[in-house]
Amino acid sequence: MKIVLAYSGGLDTSVAIEWLKDTYNAEVIAYCADLGQGEDLEAVRDKALSTGALRAYIEDLREEFVRDYIFPMLRANAVYEGVYLLGTSIARPLIAKRQIEIVEKEGADAVAHGATGKGNDQVRFELTYYAMKPDIQVIAPWREWTFNSRESLIDYARSKGIDVPVTKEKPYSMDMNIFHISYEGGVLEDPWAEPPDDMYTMMVSPENAPDKPVYIEIGYEEGNPVAIDGEKLSPFELLARLNTIAGEQGIGRVDIVENRYVGIKSRGVYETPGGTVLHVAHRAIESITLDREVLHLRDSLIPKYAECVYYGYWFSPEREVLQEMMDRIQVDVTGRVRLKLYKGNCTVVGRTSPKSLYSTELATFEAEEVYNQKDAEGFIKLNALRLKQRKWKMTNGR
Repeated sequence: MKIVLAYSGGLDTSVAIEWLKDTYNAEVIAYCADLGQGEDLEAVRDKALSTGALRAYIEDLREEFVRDYIFPMLRANAVYEGVYLLGTSIARPLIAKRQIEIVEKEGADAVAHGATGKGNDQVRFELTYYAMKPDIQVIAPWREWTFNSRESLIDYARSKGIDVPVTKEKPYSMDMNIFHISYEGGVLEDPWAEPPDDMYTMMVSPENAPDKPVYIEIGYEEGNPVAIDGEKLSPFELLARLNTIAGEQGIGRVDIVENRYVGIKSRGVYETPGGTVLHVAHRAIESITLDREVLHLRDSLIPKYAECVYYGYWFSPEREVLQEMMDRIQVDVTGRVRLKLYKGNCTVVGRTSPKSLYSTELATFEAEEVYNQKDAEGFIKLNALRLKQRKWKMTNGR
């Protein structure tokens, strides 16, 4: 039997190589996706091989990740439960899609992942597997093995001589890519406990950010960010640059209790520096380029779109239909946004577009000749008619 394992080099998947070999008498092929997590992935390859993998794939998916997954999600302004920018959620369908492609290349029998039976990632991985290859065999070690905690995994890893970057003293579950880093577990399981300062990695705390603000300008074409301060950059390069700029200003940290798809409330802490800036900037350029009713209609669909991403339905007909609508709306979302970054705050201070619907003549409080203010009287009375009718009936009992 040959199994392709989604491998990160962390605790769960490091243990999984040995466990899969013993349990299934299988050959294990480790696969790690480079999504800009900033690790030494050659070391990850070496670790997979030294831990018992038959082969190890390291796939550079950085540009594809930003261009074909993050940017479409940003065009839709997707936010889950009003706060979470979906940094972990959006990575899973790409990882799983490439994993199935390796299965086909290797003639493998099954796929495996290190997601737990309590979390969202098991759903995200497996929905993608089945969407790509309906007859694939899926092995989820956390739903099968006898280990019942991260501490028991750490003990097992030590007994097998497996090096893992987690200790009992600092048992955070972390997931990082170019878009964000997430933290769960350990002291974070108490929703009243403040996260320790030494936990964070992508940004400084707002208190320690510079005392002088930074101004940046982001250029947009059809809803996609394409330039910073006039310099054109590839999708990955642009996001990486913004992560550095925003991270130095302490922007993009959130602490939330979210509702997992499986029905459990979970506390997560996230750092999304560049993504936060892009979300604010995109809203700003939309404000002058989108028709009111189109904007309001799109906004009403954001929760559904965000659920598709969070729940793992990226390769679903409903997400694809929503994406077509979101992208059609973005045709005129072109222009520039100027932002002020200062001690954790990202403030819009300017926006301009060759396709702007904003009219100074209409909006001004000064004298103008394009709007007859008397026209508002009839407009108001017509819209008040149902309110007046309701009050008359309540008062007169009719």
